[in-house]
Amino acid sequence: MIELTATDGHQFSAYRADPADTPKGAVVVLQEIFGIDSHIQKITDAFAAKGYVAIAPSLFDRVKPGVNLAYDESGISDGLAMTQQIDRQQLLGDIQVAVDAVKSAGKVAIVGYCWGGELAYASANRVSGIACVVGYYGNDIVNNYSEKRKVPTLLHFGENDSTIPMEQVTQFRAYRPDVSAFTYPGAAHGFSCDRREGYQEDAAEKALDRTLSWISQYVEGQPPILLKNAGIYAQQKAEKKKKKKSGGDDLGPPMD
Repeated sequence: MIELTATDGHQFSAYRADPADTPKGAVVVLQEIFGIDSHIQKITDAFAAKGYVAIAPSLFDRVKPGVNLAYDESGISDGLAMTQQIDRQQLLGDIQVAVDAVKSAGKVAIVGYCWGGELAYASANRVSGIACVVGYYGNDIVNNYSEKRKVPTLLHFGENDSTIPMEQVTQFRAYRPDVSAFTYPGAAHGFSCDRREGYQEDAAEKALDRTLSWISQYVEGQPPILLKNAGIYAQQKAEKKKKKKSGGDDLGPPMD
């Protein structure tokens, strides 16, 4: 763990992992409501293994340092309570500090899970110096569709997520065609976390493949890897400039 200092003097910890070779860029990992636990550390290590400087800021430190909650009803309740005790602007400020701490490695992506997914989506328009964002099953994202995204944004939702109705995801995609939003059949909330009951390996692997391709495209600057049903919004800006077919619509990648 390392220590970071926010602009208001708040000191908070962060889990950092560095690649073995010259970094390709950096990834800021935003936590779920359970803290910087072994799951978030594992994700951070995995991004480092892919060649990125990876850092996971401990966003609960403003309430209580060293939070590590259980994946049960009590842990969920305690985690949700802590999210309500931190000012959103302070959170975004702490995320900005984490971005600044790794930007020397190159372009920076933000990837968030659950509560962190919401924060990743907010960061796209509020945090400077980021190349792209990825959000996994952030509950409040589907209610915030008024602002056009300032950086390329990729989202993952489970079709069986009881906390995010598919009707809201469909509505969100209609309002925000500039966002690539994928859904996963049979997947529940937290489907990418192997410590949660809703874990679904197939969906987790597909989402990870898309996430890594997204980061590779916008952080490393490589040509995009075209995925099945990727849609125009998963391609380079040059592709976006192509004339749309008459009579058709393009709401981003179809939900599959």
